[in-house]
Amino acid sequence: MLLYTTARAPNPRRVEIFLREKGLSIPSKHIDIGRLEHRSESYTKVNPVQQMPSLELDDGTVLTESIAICRYFEELHPEPALFGTSARGRAEIEMWQRRLEMGLLLTVASVFRHSHPFMAKVEVPQVPEWAAANRPKAERFLQLFNEALAERRFVAGDEFSVADITGIVAIEFMRPARITLDPALTHVQRWFGDMSKRASVIENPPPPPSQS
Repeated sequence: MLLYTTARAPNPRRVEIFLREKGLSIPSKHIDIGRLEHRSESYTKVNPVQQMPSLELDDGTVLTESIAICRYFEELHPEPALFGTSARGRAEIEMWQRRLEMGLLLTVASVFRHSHPFMAKVEVPQVPEWAAANRPKAERFLQLFNEALAERRFVAGDEFSVADITGIVAIEFMRPARITLDPALTHVQRWFGDMSKRASVIENPPPPPSQS
């Protein structure tokens, strides 16, 4: 089993945090986006979409998409449960995972990909107007997220879940995207402060992207 990953993207970090929460260690291979290794012939054979993460199983099967990979490990190692244990719990986690993925992570990524100098040779063409359009979308979602966290310790209830992981990496990614987390969002600030102390999050934090 081999996990193809990179140190400069939030989706591989989602899988890495998930694995640490499960207490799992998987052999990995780093793909350097800055050197466009994700577009190489060898990696394209692994994942034609040319994205990370990818998980190559022992039988040669390749799984892609971070949440699909997390679900695979959840089935193999159900404890601790990070996708919920009841019908309602699973549905709420899925709901918030999806909301955070689409409403925050995707919009923050759009700002970063279409405005940061590091991405100029990766995101072709960069469309600064698209970055500008997504910035207020992220800010509006954070207001909704703040209200939802008013009476919750975790995103989807009383237990840490994959939805928290998506939220963590989305807010981490705001820094290289140059989006400021408003101090007035006190519930998000409290939640993120608590999540940032988890061992799975502290270990191997994401480096800032290269300017070159």
